[in-house]
Amino acid sequence: MSPRRDIVLGKNEEIAEPLVEPSVLGGEERDDASLRPKNLSEFVGQPEMIEHLDIVLEAARQRGQAVDHLLFAGPPGLGKTSLAGIVAAELGVGFRVTSGPVLARPGDLAALLTDLNDNDVLFIDEIHRLSRSVEEVLYPAMEDAKLDIVIGKGPSARAIRLDLPRFTLVGATTRIGLVASPLRDRFGFVGRVELYEPHELKAIVQRSAGLLNVSIDDGGAQRISERSRGTPRIANRLLRRVRDFVQVRGDGTITEESANEGLALFGVDERGLDKVDRMILEVLCVRFSGHPVGLSTLAQSVGEEPGTIEDAYEPFLVQQGFIRRTPRGRVGSVQAYEHLGLKTPLSSDQF
Repeated sequence: MSPRRDIVLGKNEEIAEPLVEPSVLGGEERDDASLRPKNLSEFVGQPEMIEHLDIVLEAARQRGQAVDHLLFAGPPGLGKTSLAGIVAAELGVGFRVTSGPVLARPGDLAALLTDLNDNDVLFIDEIHRLSRSVEEVLYPAMEDAKLDIVIGKGPSARAIRLDLPRFTLVGATTRIGLVASPLRDRFGFVGRVELYEPHELKAIVQRSAGLLNVSIDDGGAQRISERSRGTPRIANRLLRRVRDFVQVRGDGTITEESANEGLALFGVDERGLDKVDRMILEVLCVRFSGHPVGLSTLAQSVGEEPGTIEDAYEPFLVQQGFIRRTPRGRVGSVQAYEHLGLKTPLSSDQF
């Protein structure tokens, strides 16, 4: 049996009202929301994980029970939030959304949990950023559907145990290694979301273009998908920028030629690198002449935070072979020199 974990409230303190998502979104945000797949049949890519998830959901439907708790892990922009919404839609249940940093106090989580109905889905994005005190409240809620609250302090304090509806917690994380083992082990299904193949991104671009009422040919979709860094979110963003370009400077149709021109105008080259990516390579290959560079020095050289470099830019550059991480620091590879049109040094620390 799990040890008891209590939420302590002051004598006159009440549980906060449930967190509510903003209902009014800007134009770009509405576009993003409208492009999300609504069910598993519309979801493109991740075939193995989708097959496993389909079995889990169908089994829960047949039993008429809440589906087991689910955890989706992977880089940003690959569809973890979309998958959480699909789980609720496939089961026909309520869907509540929050994120780890928002749940600062146990009372914040208690407000959400007590507002759920039977079999509802609670989605916590960036779940690895939950505070320890909030995380402790989740354990009995996930296992036993119980919530322990202590009202007041000292001799006048009294404990209340609340019964919660059976619900499904869906967590998403970009850094699964930071999810505490006791929390991770309570998820019945852990799905790893991988970067997408170009042909999968092409299908996503064509689907999104149809939803946005944008005319696009096969070559245009191919060029956008090739420069999307394996990420649907980036593919949709580039599609919208090329749409703007052909609307203002073209005839409104995205062709291979207009896609190349539009992407070049917005600073995205043929390998999907943007201005900051190229600045990072230039710092490594030109300013430091191929010698190892520490993360803090690299971040200061390009004017970005070290965490931004490490989480947002470096993974793709490493995966594509432009950067190598060594014990002494980051170094540019032969591919980096070739991409920048530079002569490869005869002797360098990266070779």
